[in-house]
Amino acid sequence: MQIEITPKAPGEIEADIEIICLIDKKFDHDWVEDKELLELSGFKAEQDATIFLPEKRRLYTASDSLQHDDIRSAFAAAIRAIRKTPAKHVKTGLYLGKCPPQNIKAMVEGMVFGDYDFDLYKTEKAKHPIKKVTISTIDFNAKRVEIEKVKKYVETANIVATATNYTKNLVNTPPDDMTPEILALKGVSLAEENGLECTILDEKGLEGENMNAFLAVSRASQHPPRLIHLAYKPQNPKFKIALVGKGLTYDSGGLSLKPAEFMVTMKSDKAGACAVFGIMKAVSELKLPIEVHGIVGATENMIGSNAYKPDDVLRAKNGKTIEIRNTDAEGRLVLADSLCYAQEKVAPDYLIDFATLTGACVVALGEYTIGIMGHNRALKHSISKAAAHAGELTGTLKFNRYLKKLIKSEIADVCNISSSRYGGAITAALFLDHFIQEEYKQKWLHLDIAGPAYVEKAWGYNPAGASGAGVRMTIKWFEQIIKKEK
Repeated sequence: MQIEITPKAPGEIEADIEIICLIDKKFDHDWVEDKELLELSGFKAEQDATIFLPEKRRLYTASDSLQHDDIRSAFAAAIRAIRKTPAKHVKTGLYLGKCPPQNIKAMVEGMVFGDYDFDLYKTEKAKHPIKKVTISTIDFNAKRVEIEKVKKYVETANIVATATNYTKNLVNTPPDDMTPEILALKGVSLAEENGLECTILDEKGLEGENMNAFLAVSRASQHPPRLIHLAYKPQNPKFKIALVGKGLTYDSGGLSLKPAEFMVTMKSDKAGACAVFGIMKAVSELKLPIEVHGIVGATENMIGSNAYKPDDVLRAKNGKTIEIRNTDAEGRLVLADSLCYAQEKVAPDYLIDFATLTGACVVALGEYTIGIMGHNRALKHSISKAAAHAGELTGTLKFNRYLKKLIKSEIADVCNISSSRYGGAITAALFLDHFIQEEYKQKWLHLDIAGPAYVEKAWGYNPAGASGAGVRMTIKWFEQIIKKEK
C-alpha cells in the first residue's frame, strides 16, 4: 500500500473512495456532507464504527475524540472496511488534535495496521485491494500543514508500523518453522538488508562465554540454541543502548510440564526477541543518531532424558549460582546470561530487556498492558510517557525488599522462582536484578510484555495473535531521549 501526500484538498483528488472521520458522535461538522443519509441509516458513530455510502463513494469512520489512539483505531477500522470493496485508491484529509505530528503518524499507523493479515498458512489468502492512499495536507477544519513536514511524519510512521507488522509475522510463525536456528537466520537476513553488524553464537560460543544457565534450558531440545547480536552503529552516536530479548521459540515448561491448554500459544514466548528485531529494523531505517545493540537469546524449553531438572544448581555467566525449583521459569535463565553478555560486550548507557516473562504480569495488569520494572523512577516514567504517546499501554510494578526475600535460596545464591504464588512478575524481575551489575542498575529497565504480545482475540487495531508489543513505544522513547539531548 503506497501512501502519497498532496497539497490538494480532498475534493480535488481523484480516488475510488474517500475516508471521512466523524468526531465525538457528531454529524454536524462542516466537512460532513451526508448528515441526512447518516441519520436516516441510524448510524451511531461509536468508536471504530464504519458505514460505506457507495453512491457517494465515501466511507465514514468514527472516532470518540481527536486523541491519537482513537484516530489510529478509527483509520484501521476504515481500511478494514474498504478492503471488502474492490477499491484500489483511497483518499483522506488530516485529522489533527493538540499534537499534529502525533495524529498524522497515528492515521498512517492505523491504515498500515488495518491492512495487516497473517495468512501464511491459509489456502485462501486475504485480499489487499488498496494499492494507494492519498493524504491531503489540509485538516478537516481547513488548516493546512506544510507538505514537507507531513511527508516526514508519514515516512516515520510507515517505517515504525511496517517494523511492528514485521514483528507480528515473526511472533505468529509456528515453532516448527521458527526454531532458534531459523530465528538466527532471520537475524542474518535483517542485518544484510539493513546494514547491521551481526554476530551469532552457537553452543560452543555459548560455552566459551560461560552462559551455562542459557545452555541448561536448551539441553533437551533437538534444535540447538543461538545467541543473536545485532548492532546499528552510526557515526557520533548520542547514546549506546542495549536491548535484550527473550527468544523461547517454544516453551513446553520442561520437566515442570505445562498443562496441555497452556502450551497452546507458546510460539509467542519469543515475542521479546521479535520485538528487538523489529526495533533494530526501525532504528536502522530511521537512521537515528544512537548506537543500538539487539541481543537475543534463542532456544526451546523441551523435555527429554537430558533436560535440566528441579533441584539442579546452575552457574550463570557472572558466576552466580541458581537453584532450580521449576523448569517452567526458564526465560529468566536465558535473560540472566544474555543481560550479563550485554553489559560485558556493549557497556551501554541504557539497558532494556523485553520478555513474555510471567503470567503474573497478565494477572496484575490485564492482557493489554506492558509491565515496567526497574530501579530508576525517572527512567520508568520516561518510557511510560513514550508508550502513552505511541499508543501502547503500560503499568509500573514497584520493587520492594519483602518480595526480594522470596527468591532466597538455602543452597545457592538465588532461586529461580519465588516461595510465594503472589507478586510473581516482580519477583521474576528481582531475579534478573541479581545479574545486573551495580553500575547498570540505574540504567536498566525490565519490560514484561506477556499481556499484549499475543492475544487470541482482536482488540482495537490489533488483530488476533501478535501485536508487535514494545516496538512503537521504544522508538518513541528513542526519539524522546534524542530530543532531550539536543
